[in-house]
Amino acid sequence: MEFEQSNFIGREAVAAKRKQYFYPCTAHFYRDAPQLVRGSMQYVYDENGKEYTDFFAGVSVVACGHCNPAITSRTIAQLQQLQHTSPIYLTQPNVDLAERLEEVLPGALRRTFFVNSGSEANEGALLLARMHTGRKGFIALEAGLHGRTNLTMSVTGLQMWRTDAYLDEDVTFIKRPYHPELTLEEAAAQSIQNLKEVLAAQGDTIAAMIVEPIQGNGGIVMPVLSYFREVKALLEQYGVLLIDDEIQTGYGRSGAMFAMEHFGVVPDIISMAKALGNGVPIAAFSTTDEIAASLNKPSASTFGGNPVSAATALAVLDYIRDERLAERAAELGGQLKQGLLALQKRYPALITDVRGSGLMLGAELAGSETEDAAAVTDYVLEELKDRGYLIGKNGIGRNVLAFQPPLVVNSGNIDALLAALHEVLQAIH
Repeated sequence: MEFEQSNFIGREAVAAKRKQYFYPCTAHFYRDAPQLVRGSMQYVYDENGKEYTDFFAGVSVVACGHCNPAITSRTIAQLQQLQHTSPIYLTQPNVDLAERLEEVLPGALRRTFFVNSGSEANEGALLLARMHTGRKGFIALEAGLHGRTNLTMSVTGLQMWRTDAYLDEDVTFIKRPYHPELTLEEAAAQSIQNLKEVLAAQGDTIAAMIVEPIQGNGGIVMPVLSYFREVKALLEQYGVLLIDDEIQTGYGRSGAMFAMEHFGVVPDIISMAKALGNGVPIAAFSTTDEIAASLNKPSASTFGGNPVSAATALAVLDYIRDERLAERAAELGGQLKQGLLALQKRYPALITDVRGSGLMLGAELAGSETEDAAAVTDYVLEELKDRGYLIGKNGIGRNVLAFQPPLVVNSGNIDALLAALHEVLQAIH
C-alpha cells in the first residue's frame, strides 16, 4: 500500500506530542510503537505502509473489521443526511435500533437506554438497579473491570484501574471463579460459598451483582458453565439483580451473540458498547419492562443514540447476521485455541494456561517472578509487532497474551500468527 508520506509526522513526533499534551496516565503498549494511519478489515497500516494483522481489534471494538465498507457507507450516508439531534427530538435511527436490539437480546430484555461508552452503560445499569430495588449496595467479582467513572471504578476489582482514592464503599467483592491452583470447579465452588456468605449477611441491602461473563482485563477468565446459573438462583432468593457486563464479550466475540448465553442465564440488566458501533462511539444498557419502569425521573444522554451512531449500529447488526460472525468466531476460535494449546504443549515452561471462548482467548505466560512474566509478555508483543501482528495483553500480572481479533479474520491469518508466535517462543526458549 502506497502512502503520501508528507501526510504523516511519524511515530517519534506523535509520541513526543503525546508526552507534551496528554496526561501522564496515557500509555501505549510498545517500546517502538508504530504510527497507525489506515485500516482495512483485519489489517492496519503504519506511516511507512507496513501491514499488520490486527489480533486485538482495539480491545474487542472493530468486530466487523476496520473501515468495513458495508458499515462505513451507511455511517457516511447518515452523516450527510442528519448528523446530530438529541433524544429530546424524534428521529428514526435510534428507535429502529432499539427495536432491532430486542430481536437479539436474551429473554424479556427489550427496553434500551443509549449512551456513549461502556463506563456510562455500566453506570446507568448500576443506577437502574438502585432505583428498582431501593437498595444501595453492590456485589462484584475480584479482578473485574467495569469502567472509569466513580461508581464503575468502585465495582472494579483490578487494583491498577481503581485510581480514585474516594470510591463508593457500598461494594463487596467476592472471590472470582478462577484460581491458578484450583480446578475451575473448585474455584467456582469457592466463589459460590463466598457469595452465600455475603448474601446471608447483607442480602437485604444489595441492589445488584455485576459480572463479566468472561473477564477480559482480568486475564480472559471464563467460569465453568454451571457457575452463573447458581449465582442467578442465589441472587433471586434475595431479590438481588444480575447485571451482565457484555462490553468486551458482546456481539459474537465468544461464539454467541452474548457470552452469558453459554451459561443458559438471562440477566436482569445487560450493558453493551465496543463492537456495537464498530469504532463509532455507542453504548447502551437494556432491561425488562418491569425494571425499566423504575427509571422514571428525567434523564437523557446528549449524544446517546444520535443518528450517526444508531445508523452505524444498525449496519453492524446487519453485518453480524448476514456474515454469521458469531458462528465464524466459534469456528475460527476453535482453530486458534487448538493452535495455542499445541504451543503450550511444546513450551510448557512458557505457556501455563490457554483459556477463553470463540475469538476471545488468552495465553498466560510464566516467569520466575510476576515481573519476569510481564517482561516476557511485553517481549512477545514487541516481537510479534515487528513480524506484523498486533495482539493484546491483560491479567492481574499483565502476563496474559490476549487474542481478540476482528471476527473477519480468516484461517490463513490464524495459521500465520501461530507460526510467528512459535518463532518468538522458540527464540525465548
